[in-house]
Amino acid sequence: MQAMILKSPGGLENLQLVDLPDPGKPGPGEIRVAIHATSLNFHDLLVAQGAIPTADGRIMMADGAGVVEEIGAGVSEFKVGDHVVSGFFPQWQDGLSSAQVGNFAQTPGDGAHGFAAEVVVRPASHFTLAPKGWRHAEAATITTSGLTAWRALVGDAQIKAGDTILTLGTGGVSITALQIAKSMGARVIVTSSSDEKLARARELGADEVINYRSTPEWGKAVQQLTQGQGADVVIELGGPGTMAQSIEAVRVGGHIALIGVLTGREGVIPTSLLMAKQARIQGLIVGHRRQQQDFVRALDQTGIRPVISDSYGTLGDLPAAFQHQQNAGHFGKITVEW
Repeated sequence: MQAMILKSPGGLENLQLVDLPDPGKPGPGEIRVAIHATSLNFHDLLVAQGAIPTADGRIMMADGAGVVEEIGAGVSEFKVGDHVVSGFFPQWQDGLSSAQVGNFAQTPGDGAHGFAAEVVVRPASHFTLAPKGWRHAEAATITTSGLTAWRALVGDAQIKAGDTILTLGTGGVSITALQIAKSMGARVIVTSSSDEKLARARELGADEVINYRSTPEWGKAVQQLTQGQGADVVIELGGPGTMAQSIEAVRVGGHIALIGVLTGREGVIPTSLLMAKQARIQGLIVGHRRQQQDFVRALDQTGIRPVISDSYGTLGDLPAAFQHQQNAGHFGKITVEW
């Protein structure tokens, strides 16, 4: 079978399409899946660039969607022909986070082999069913960015109709958060440096948009848009470079979901304002399997479909897809199908 691996020390030039032995038949509790698509996330890019070190020859990609080809003894949850999608933390089936998900040691495409391959054999618990009627490329968006948005809004913040949600940027997490929040009756404010992307966000249902380049104090702009109340929930993807404005934007007693570090890993946080706001910052990385199952059920019910900015047609296109991701011109998700 073919697979896309990363040679040490990383870098897009060290991504290689290689032939590897077929993984064979599934053992007890396992399923054999023909993988047909993946989607790109910032975490995958960091691994590919070598910023997150991984083993030499690592098969890339956390996200994978495909079709069950064969089931092992004792597997009752899936049948041959089912469309399935992978999980980011295969060891985290349910419940509160713990030491076992404190790193990426078992995350596909990082501490373990990923899904940039034609076929995989894995425990059945490493997958969930995909949403009904979705293309594989659409389903592949669920694993990382989709589930992150779902957990942030529904699992942690427990949003409700009438809440105001502020989401930063127009990448995969933000656009999915916009869609989820609107489906639940929330008001959504979106930021971006591109007026064109903000116009597209409005087409998807954004109630208000802010260009953070022309409005650098966008936290105050959010306060004005909410008559001085602030946003109930902030989907914070920038990290230290945007956190001060997010704290300005959030309401007293509000919730900031700290998801990304696009502006770096360290910075100055206005702690006195955070205390005065009595807001909470919840750090999170994706979610567990039961949340993914809940998310899939919600997608089946709401009819939401992912926004795919660019889709590449072969496994060998993965380096080009990463290069496009580096250029930050996408809106929503970038996918690769094969």
